[in-house]
Amino acid sequence: MPRTILVAPAGHQVGLTTICLGLVRALDRQGVRVAFLKPIADRGVERSITILRGAAHLNPPEPIPRMQVEELLSHGDDQTLMEKVVAVFDKAAQGADVVVVEGMVPEPGIVYSSRLNALMLKALDAELVVVASPRGHSPAQVADSIAIAARGLGANTEGQKVAAVVNRVAASPEEITATKEKPACYGENKGSCRRTLSAELTERTLGLTCGFCVGNAVDEGRVASFVEALEKENLFPLGIVPFRNDMSSPRVKDLAQSIHAKVIRQGDWEKRRVTSITLCAMTVPNALKSFKPGTLLVTPGDRHDIILAAALAVLGGMPIAGLLLTGGIPAEENVLHLCDQALSMGLPVLSVEDGSFAAATELASLNLEIPADDLERVEGVMNAVADRIDTAWVKAAGSAVREPRLSPPAFRHHLIEQARAANKRIVLPEGDEPRTVQAAAIVAERGIARPVLLGDPNKIQETAKKLGVTLPGSVEIIDSSKAMDRYVASLVERRKNKGMTEAVARNELGDPIMVGTMMMALDEVDGLVSGAVHTTAHTIRPALQIIKTSPGCNLVSSVFFMCLPDQVLVFGDCAVNPTPTAEQLADIAIQSAASALAFGIPARVAMLSYSTGMSGAGADVEKVKIATELAQKLRPDLLIDGPLQYDAAIMPDVARQKAPKSPVAGKATVFIFPDLNTGNVTYKAVQRAANVVSMGPMLQGLAKPVNDLSRGCLVEDIVFTIALTAIQAQQAGARAGAK
Repeated sequence: MPRTILVAPAGHQVGLTTICLGLVRALDRQGVRVAFLKPIADRGVERSITILRGAAHLNPPEPIPRMQVEELLSHGDDQTLMEKVVAVFDKAAQGADVVVVEGMVPEPGIVYSSRLNALMLKALDAELVVVASPRGHSPAQVADSIAIAARGLGANTEGQKVAAVVNRVAASPEEITATKEKPACYGENKGSCRRTLSAELTERTLGLTCGFCVGNAVDEGRVASFVEALEKENLFPLGIVPFRNDMSSPRVKDLAQSIHAKVIRQGDWEKRRVTSITLCAMTVPNALKSFKPGTLLVTPGDRHDIILAAALAVLGGMPIAGLLLTGGIPAEENVLHLCDQALSMGLPVLSVEDGSFAAATELASLNLEIPADDLERVEGVMNAVADRIDTAWVKAAGSAVREPRLSPPAFRHHLIEQARAANKRIVLPEGDEPRTVQAAAIVAERGIARPVLLGDPNKIQETAKKLGVTLPGSVEIIDSSKAMDRYVASLVERRKNKGMTEAVARNELGDPIMVGTMMMALDEVDGLVSGAVHTTAHTIRPALQIIKTSPGCNLVSSVFFMCLPDQVLVFGDCAVNPTPTAEQLADIAIQSAASALAFGIPARVAMLSYSTGMSGAGADVEKVKIATELAQKLRPDLLIDGPLQYDAAIMPDVARQKAPKSPVAGKATVFIFPDLNTGNVTYKAVQRAANVVSMGPMLQGLAKPVNDLSRGCLVEDIVFTIALTAIQAQQAGARAGAK
């Protein structure tokens, strides 16, 4: 599974896409197979994906449309949204070592961007990179805002610092003063570059007017102050990216399109970049000081003196960005004719209806985001940011082996995808039960399995009609009362040593669950799901009589998949065995570990008790101790430890105190309870107190899958239980084929 990095903002206009571009380039330089994903689309034109496709030759999948996102959020359906996020992530991640995920940025009228970033962080089991921009704030204030953002996103900082990038770091006030005193270029090429710094340094345009010099006006002391501030907040300084005027310089074309200017002469508007904007309202001698490389001159259309002076400056070798004529006054053609030679050298001339001040004000407030087709600027930004990303971190990102943590949305998504691939036929004996009818329709429509409803076809169709559900043609309906005859002989044969007669068999087959079990025994269906209106005992008794246990299993047990906010845990046995012996507990532990591994969950098994290690004594503790030793002996390849208290099993800080040498404590994923009373109470307490989804019970140990439902189950619970059953059937078939 690839390493996943979610890049999220700490504030507005921090340059999130810019940092994503730089991370992709930095990883690519090290030979890391990197992929990019933007899970949720912007409201306007989607830029990030278009830019990455053009500049990095990546092919990210299309993001989830914003309208679809907001519809799901309006219904409070976060889980379905996160499943969709996981689905697009899987498309992007194929063949990648690292996936860079661009989080949502705050937008006007949007209040859910931070919440969605937090949900995506967990759903994708991602590491967090927080991006901030000083915007006049001190290093300490910036570091504080990043720390607050990281906590708000729920970043897991256990043993690992959250990475931070500070973008667009401008010179300090002291450096501004020093820069004004030094008219020569202050960049890396200062020895050979003859261009000068702008005399009017502002927070927005602070930096070099020299678009050809790769240097900047931020010294390493400024960088060090941000590094120190971040480290004080226990943040990892992944990169401090200085402001570079040349990297924020739009093309004349971009400005013209943004303000809807009329094009008088297009010239080199795709190549010329605007590094500063000057309003020319003075006489020519006084205006000349504003004629500098990269300057867009804004002047009324009837200021022929300024127009002619600009043309002469261009002929003299001054690379002015362009002319913007204001007031809706057309330039005289005879004046433009005098400027033909300068215009032929590529000087763009634009016109707007607004007055000079209004036009200059609009230009100053433009969004300077990189257009998707400005590949030159994209390339420069990618390299500039990549140069500032910590090299050691980049190398580690591609080589570090990190155990994935399966999030609930990822678990559910992969569950559905595996079930679809299995394409199994699952029988539902409670065919006219309303929730079951709804679930069957969903399962068929989504291609999760091929459902078979047992019951009176008229009642089933009537139930569907009342619910407003249309059952797809792929949903089979079988009248169990009419189908029972063909199973009588087989049932008598299978149970004759228990005194089964034809009359008793017919009586037994009056129960649709027995009919469904016989269908499974004769390989007509692959699995069975029941329990919405029947007890667990009623559901599994026919399976114990007919299907029997798998080779090597001495009992049937159960597990619940507990979908906590951060990960999925396995609890067993919470539904079947009231007072298991030590031998049975060992069997339950091994079965539960196998179930965890089968569904992509790492198996670290905690044998639970009211005592950790040798701290307590008593028959109950001794039983768990013996069960642990038996399980370890039977499966030395598994990580199994006990006795462990629940807090020692799941909390790293408690584990360090109570069981510092345990390979399981503090990071258990499979929890084995000493008896049914403890297990059932605990799973319900966790489910209700933490408001988590619990899937199950999933029965384990049977030769073919039969699964029980809670009588309080939801339609969604039935859908996922059917998916679990389909996957179990696929795995059972694979085991049988291997033998």
